[in-house]
Amino acid sequence: MDISDTEIRGLDRETVRSLSQRSDSRGLAQLAAHLALLAAAGWLVWLARGSVWLLVAIPLYGVVLNVLFCALHESIHRTPFATRWLNDAVAWLCGALLLLPPEYFRQFHYAHHRYTQDPRRDPELAQPSPDRLGIYLWRATGIPNWRKRLTITLRHALTGRVPEPFITAERRPGIVREARILWTVYLSVFVVSLMWRSSAGLLFWIVPLVIGQPFLRLFLMAEHTGCPLSDEMFENTRTTYTNRAVRLLVWQMSYHVEHHAFPSVPFHALANVNALVRPRIAIAAPGYVAVHKGLIAGYRNDRPRPAGGGLAGVAEQDRIC
Repeated sequence: MDISDTEIRGLDRETVRSLSQRSDSRGLAQLAAHLALLAAAGWLVWLARGSVWLLVAIPLYGVVLNVLFCALHESIHRTPFATRWLNDAVAWLCGALLLLPPEYFRQFHYAHHRYTQDPRRDPELAQPSPDRLGIYLWRATGIPNWRKRLTITLRHALTGRVPEPFITAERRPGIVREARILWTVYLSVFVVSLMWRSSAGLLFWIVPLVIGQPFLRLFLMAEHTGCPLSDEMFENTRTTYTNRAVRLLVWQMSYHVEHHAFPSVPFHALANVNALVRPRIAIAAPGYVAVHKGLIAGYRNDRPRPAGGGLAGVAEQDRIC
């Protein structure tokens, strides 16, 4: 977002400029906390091997692993760190672990910001919001998401074609290149695992990634599901008020209205934005349980849900995020 345009959202340019100051130290502290939590959860998985406690340790580890998506999200905006290469390195690390190519996701996500809740142009609405309980539960499993991530990136790698309309022609070679690099890495890990007869890749990566995916799906559903198909940032996005531990884990992404209205602001300043704009936020929830209780109640009562029609030119399978 061009900072010179922020006056239309109710904050003067200097205030937004001050809030938009990036910090390597704040970003590294957040990243270190997340990696420490990931290491601790991974250690629990190691200790629980061969016992019933693995049924607890793997989901816990899987949640922390999946929520690296929040670090990826911030890094593709290049806001958590003042140093550009740090943003790009973290984006690549997280994107590789999550099977979500960072440059592809950057282009997808920028289109989502430009056209939030626009049924024809927001790529997140290529797959409409759930309008029935069964669809909601199926999406929450993360299975549709995994199928799309794998097939789209494999198509990019094998065919060299990038048909998604939100990716410009000059960006397409880079999208193909990153898909090929990532698939080469994945196949190498697979081959090495077979040669060494090691299950570490499954135990500490693939299985936790799949098992922890529903937590991430439910978290992401809260951002826009059930919000109006409007171009007004304070109406088409939901902020969810939650406890400090969850806010730390998700890199403050629960302040999602604030992020959409002022995407130049790094994660650590979003609470300050909230203090300035909170009265203007049209859709907010007191917690993630409250969000999903409301959605489920709506499906059960057959209340009409906002329909996000298909994105022109983008098939449903092209939504991978």
